[in-house]
Amino acid sequence: MYNLTDRNIVLCVTGSIAVYKAVDLASKLTQAGAVLNVIMTPEATKFVAPITFQSVSGRCPYWDMWDANSNLAEAHIALARQAEVLVIAPATATIVARLALGLAEEMVSLTALATRAPLIVCPAMDSQMFEHPATQEHLTTLRNRGVQIVGPEDGRLASGQMGRGRLSEVETIIGWIRHVLGRGGDLAGKKVVVTGGGTHEPIDPVRFVGNNSSGKMGFAVAEAARDRGADVVLVSGPSVLPDPVAVEVLRVRRAAEMRDAVVAACVGADALIMAAAVADYQPAETVGEKIKRRQSETLSIPLVPTPDILAEVGVRPGLVKVGFAAESRDLLANAQQKIEDKQLDLIVANDITASDAGFAADNNRVVILDSAGGRAELPLMSKYDVAWHILDKVATLLAASKLQPEA
Repeated sequence: MYNLTDRNIVLCVTGSIAVYKAVDLASKLTQAGAVLNVIMTPEATKFVAPITFQSVSGRCPYWDMWDANSNLAEAHIALARQAEVLVIAPATATIVARLALGLAEEMVSLTALATRAPLIVCPAMDSQMFEHPATQEHLTTLRNRGVQIVGPEDGRLASGQMGRGRLSEVETIIGWIRHVLGRGGDLAGKKVVVTGGGTHEPIDPVRFVGNNSSGKMGFAVAEAARDRGADVVLVSGPSVLPDPVAVEVLRVRRAAEMRDAVVAACVGADALIMAAAVADYQPAETVGEKIKRRQSETLSIPLVPTPDILAEVGVRPGLVKVGFAAESRDLLANAQQKIEDKQLDLIVANDITASDAGFAADNNRVVILDSAGGRAELPLMSKYDVAWHILDKVATLLAASKLQPEA
């Protein structure tokens, strides 16, 4: 996760049973390369010992504001100045109230009051406490100050009841951290439209023509563009993947629906990245009732081409167009032809016969071709890393277009 590497993150942990998720959060942020400091309230230390966070982060947490042996003079001030983002997870009703009222009574609220870094607050409490007017007023106050409130979610609570109050999942919180850290990235102020997943072209109410696309590549591109500061619209075919945070997601089913959504989204866009595996053909007619199987009969389904989305978007001044070519043979020749036919700036080609990459896999091995004849072969890497390399080239093209004089 490029935009987490060497970033100074302060994770503040308060006294909630959900603190076990904070341990996982600290571990994942550290594994992603972040420079992580943890601050605990005295109540948090009653749920999890500080050494637990030291074990997963490699740094001793701070929890005693009166500690004369701290390696930092005025630790809360030093941490507040170092922080690029300050995250409070879990955030109890007590800490939410302290933040809203500007009370500094322990290390977490002291540091939060002193920092000028972006603040992410992730509430976790019983639903009755969360719904109380005082808590809601405090959260509104924080939102009005520009604080990013993440969650809480619905689910089973520590009380055994079902309701809204669960701490958001770790991946959701990390998504918001990446988004906040990426706001000043090289794609800030740019609108990027991404497509992902396959399409389902219905035969009858239960059957369809489709493919094995999981949507992982398109979703990775959307997340990476968000992490570089772009305003992202993700047009997704059927996929079980959750919506990426801080991304506008448009869910569609058919190629025609994706075409309509992409054409509309491209108004004012700076880049279109077509990672979706759109079905090439659709049934000429969709049957209204389920086709019954007849053991002695064969079934023929006439197919017609689906809309060519890239062709219908056409050439738009200032719009960088990126296509994908998933091929089983003649990879580079077919990809090069597609660049010319669809007037693309870039195309990302991958061999779908590879057993360790491509459809449904977490990794990909691709070749990126450009309209000027350039070629970049990438080794096997995560789809997020592939997305980052694609966006490197998109950012370069966008920067070059700004330097060209207007006609």
